[in-house]
Amino acid sequence: MDSAEYERKIAARFATFDQDGSGYIDREDFSTAAKAVLAEFGTTARSDKGQAVFSGAEAFWQGMAGIADVNGNQRVSREEFVTGAAKRLRDNPERFAEIARPFLAAVIAVADEDGTGATPTAAARVLRVLGTPPDLAERVASALDADGDGRISEDEILKAFAGYCGVDPDA
Repeated sequence: MDSAEYERKIAARFATFDQDGSGYIDREDFSTAAKAVLAEFGTTARSDKGQAVFSGAEAFWQGMAGIADVNGNQRVSREEFVTGAAKRLRDNPERFAEIARPFLAAVIAVADEDGTGATPTAAARVLRVLGTPPDLAERVASALDADGDGRISEDEILKAFAGYCGVDPDA
């Protein structure tokens, strides 16, 4: 994939993170995502799981800002996002997945309602509240269960997330 194609695809990922549609990614977008996940699963913000989600969201924001917020204004524009991804993540999308790990792990813990792991159905709920269209959320969630055991592991999520952020066409 050439640079122009890569930049076009990574720009499309921007909307995933711009939860409020402001044209910027900022701390509030991560807080909004955390609140949406907790509300979907009836988890209180003050619970251990709730605190882990908020802590993970903050870590994710700090990691993204560290990669992409070039001017230090505590918000990431589409241009900064594309430039940061192209310069720092194209050859190592796993790095971005690692930045997201605390948030993703905490979300998996919230979505794991029976203590046996998050199911594709629970993953679809997460994706829907984060803005994925329902039909796409179902397909993506099913594909996340790479080993077909009916549960989605942290490793499966991280691999898929790295592919998505690295604009793997199959992610």
